[in-house]
Amino acid sequence: MTVPLSTAELPPVDRSRPAWPGAEETIGGVRLHVRRTPGTGGDPAASAVPAVYVHGLGGSATNWTDLADQLSGHAPGLAVDLPGFGRSAPPTGYDFTLRSHVATLIRVLRGLDGPVHLLGNSMGGAISLLTAAEAPELVRTLTLVSPAVPDLRPSPKRLSDPRMVLAMLPVVGRRSREALAAMPPTERARRMLDLCFADPSLVSEERVAESVAEYAERLDMAWSTPALAASTIALIRSWLVVGPRSLWRAAPKVTAPTLVVWGDKDKLMSVRKAPRTARAIPNARLLVLRDVGHVAQMEQPDTVARAVLGLWDAAAENRW
Repeated sequence: MTVPLSTAELPPVDRSRPAWPGAEETIGGVRLHVRRTPGTGGDPAASAVPAVYVHGLGGSATNWTDLADQLSGHAPGLAVDLPGFGRSAPPTGYDFTLRSHVATLIRVLRGLDGPVHLLGNSMGGAISLLTAAEAPELVRTLTLVSPAVPDLRPSPKRLSDPRMVLAMLPVVGRRSREALAAMPPTERARRMLDLCFADPSLVSEERVAESVAEYAERLDMAWSTPALAASTIALIRSWLVVGPRSLWRAAPKVTAPTLVVWGDKDKLMSVRKAPRTARAIPNARLLVLRDVGHVAQMEQPDTVARAVLGLWDAAAENRW
């Protein structure tokens, strides 16, 4: 079925807009750094349901700045930094598995007032899918942007730096880890933008500067690189899981109306996985965007916002 695009009035996309204000908060007994966006109007019934945004591997809450801006007139927003990412220090002993991230997100959602509109990108999409499957009462609608479903095709294009493979090895990877750690923030940001965007030249100067600043900030966070490495390994291991704990077996348990968004130029998660993902979720529809990469919510926030609002409106009227 086609995805209805809302005709609601939305603000112009402002790619110079600074990140939404952030602070450490304790929600559901979990201490995380979060960025909040206000609900400033729109339909009162829709505004009563908050939107929760979950970033991908190596990302942070700032990945949702533009989409949250588009949706802020329709629902209050909460973008989280998962443990070990952004500005959220991981608790002692945190193992960075998908299951631990899911458990963290479920605790956060239980600490909010009622079910939410849950949106996840990449690894955050996998976490959101598993959350919706395990705790359906917490999720009003689900939006998955290039979710990290199992995709084991070997391709060097999926890495911002080929040395990342060696860096994950316990002994021989030391030299690669040191080389990666010594890479200037500007180079790290450039490589990540090249990987995630279909056309990196379209990224605004402000967003590039934000990315560079985030990488510079992470240099002072002792847990940042280990968290990224551990989460990467855990994500790949989750793709190897078969049986009842696999992502593909979890997908049919999702009961929330679901929107799956994919870019046809995604270098990280092949768009060939998009139809299977949408078919695996009982009440899902698929939107494939042309000339878009791995982070559609950053590349085309206005189109994604209209699709999300179409989902919210249709779900409210039980016509999704």
